[in-house]
Amino acid sequence: MIKIVYGNSEEGKAYLESLRERAEQVQGEVIKTVDNILEDIKANGDEAVLKYTQKFDSDKVTKENLVVTRSEIEEAYNKVDKEFLEAIKLSKENVLDFHERQKRNSWITTKEQGVILGQTIRPLEKVGIYVPGGTAAYPSSVIMNAVPAKAAGVPNIFMVTPPSKDGTINPNILVAADIAGVDTIYKMGGAQAVAALAFGTETVQKVDKIVGPGNIFVALAKKSVYGQVDIDMIAGPSEILIVADENANPSFLAADLMSQAEHDKLASAVLVTTSKELAEKVNVEIENQIKELSRPEIIKASLTDYSAIILVDSIDEAVEMANNIAPEHLELVVENPFEVLGEIKNAGSVFLGEYSPEPLGDYIAGPNHVLPTSGTARFFSPLSVDDFIKKSSYIYYPKTALAGVKDQIVKIAETEGLTAHANSIKVRFK
Repeated sequence: MIKIVYGNSEEGKAYLESLRERAEQVQGEVIKTVDNILEDIKANGDEAVLKYTQKFDSDKVTKENLVVTRSEIEEAYNKVDKEFLEAIKLSKENVLDFHERQKRNSWITTKEQGVILGQTIRPLEKVGIYVPGGTAAYPSSVIMNAVPAKAAGVPNIFMVTPPSKDGTINPNILVAADIAGVDTIYKMGGAQAVAALAFGTETVQKVDKIVGPGNIFVALAKKSVYGQVDIDMIAGPSEILIVADENANPSFLAADLMSQAEHDKLASAVLVTTSKELAEKVNVEIENQIKELSRPEIIKASLTDYSAIILVDSIDEAVEMANNIAPEHLELVVENPFEVLGEIKNAGSVFLGEYSPEPLGDYIAGPNHVLPTSGTARFFSPLSVDDFIKKSSYIYYPKTALAGVKDQIVKIAETEGLTAHANSIKVRFK
């Protein structure tokens, strides 16, 4: 099912290069379409939002019902499975506990001659969350995006999610949003929803930051409005890389690879192992398990086109390869995963041991599942409380303290040719 290649072979090198190229594939027509939508929303507000919502999602959405009402949310509670309700509450509790520990405090320090320096940390005022809807409804994404914002103290959280054809929002999404503390929910999706949050309309409030996953139109819209507002990251197709030794359970590995492959035909599932025998057993397990799964065609496309089992000579070589790929999800299914953990430099989230599969992080454990993709774990981090705060520094110098450094300030300013800067200091000591 998945091709088996040797890491140091030409085929192996070509596969790794194809992963990098996959991240760069963006169609010019999509960018053009997105930019046209953004300009239309900016110029025409609600009218344009409704035009695209009715065209792409549901003609039942009007200006009067664009905002989800409290009665719609209460009705949703009557429709959701009670076991799901308890599960999503547990998810929220664990995610909140994890992200509460990320919070940082403002600080102040005093120095010689009465100098006072400090930094204040404040939450963003308004945050927009994009949540996929319709047939691809992910209530876990609501939890992962809204709860860190709540932990940071954001007072206004606005959520956009595309409606179903009948103009309603998936009840699981509505319930998750209510549990997570979302303040306002709009029935809109796609690039038009991103634009509405970025520019504001008669109905939609302009936000300071937009977070959350979406399709290529959503990703490119977020990229285009960056600077007008902040964004979390440009997310690509989902990916998993598993480092496994010869003692790993092939059944578990096959299941974990397919858990990411089912996301998208462009998803990438990679196993790096020292054992060819294990690699062959994993392929047998995939053939057996895929028969029982609900999205076999998507899984097959992902495993055939963008996935591989890579054979290496040692776990050290596997770790080096993992650091070069910088995967979104990294599983260490080796005898002593904590010994290997210290060698991992680039990964969105790391899962240790055979009983810490990636879906554990997707739903319940607590760390965020909004993660850097396409190798960007080299410089991006998972979504966190830090994404929902801003920092300001402050300075207090009494006259005596300023007198002690005035000559140095003037020297630097005049060296840079900024005489007005120098004068700002000189004038205080004439």
